[in-house]
Amino acid sequence: MAGHSKFKNIMHRKGAQDKKRSAMFSKLSREITVAAKSGMPDPDMNPRLRLAVNAAKAQSMPKDNIQRAIDKASGNDVENYEEIRYEGFGPGGVALIVEALSDNRNRTATNVRTAFSKNGGNLGASGAVSHGFDRMGLIEYPTSVGDHDKVFEAALEAGAEDVTFDEGHEIWTALDSLHEVAKALEAVLGPAEGAKLAWRPQTKVDVAEDDAASLLKLIDTLEDDDDVQTVWGNYEVSDEVMEKLG
Repeated sequence: MAGHSKFKNIMHRKGAQDKKRSAMFSKLSREITVAAKSGMPDPDMNPRLRLAVNAAKAQSMPKDNIQRAIDKASGNDVENYEEIRYEGFGPGGVALIVEALSDNRNRTATNVRTAFSKNGGNLGASGAVSHGFDRMGLIEYPTSVGDHDKVFEAALEAGAEDVTFDEGHEIWTALDSLHEVAKALEAVLGPAEGAKLAWRPQTKVDVAEDDAASLLKLIDTLEDDDDVQTVWGNYEVSDEVMEKLG
């Protein structure tokens, strides 16, 4: 299990999935609103908004919810969300980058710092770990879209830089090519499950069983926070360790 915000295989409680789905819709709505406010409220004229809307559609977010989030950007009562990045270390020396959209910097900073300190990690200064990551575009497709060769050929033709597989196809692009590659792939493979700016680790850390449980708890705690949008890390947890924890 590689290190970024994807934990479909560790839903420990039966009711957790619905709760996480509701939280996911809330975060998708926030990103749509911020994207719409940062440019034109038309997805065809606003690349960031188009990616946000496509990501919401891929998660079966109702059309009314999507339109409401877009409309909210032009309202007088819209919250002023600030994009904030936190960097720190988790159990086993794992490097983590936490991206948030917040209307209260102090609240978010306190929550993130508390999550790190209570789960065997420590929050670092800006730039503490990001030097070990590359800022790239990431497009995700499920396994049902086709085999790896098919996706690899389509990605290469669309101008992607790399394709990896971890519970699905992960297509990596240059930072400024994300929108164009995503649009080209959509014409061939259909809408992506996700398309966003990402932090790709230059090297990965194998996490021992003793540290894995604490690390996953830390990431879950961070992702459960309403202000946190994504958590990226340079960790690798083996299938054997995941089975023991499951």
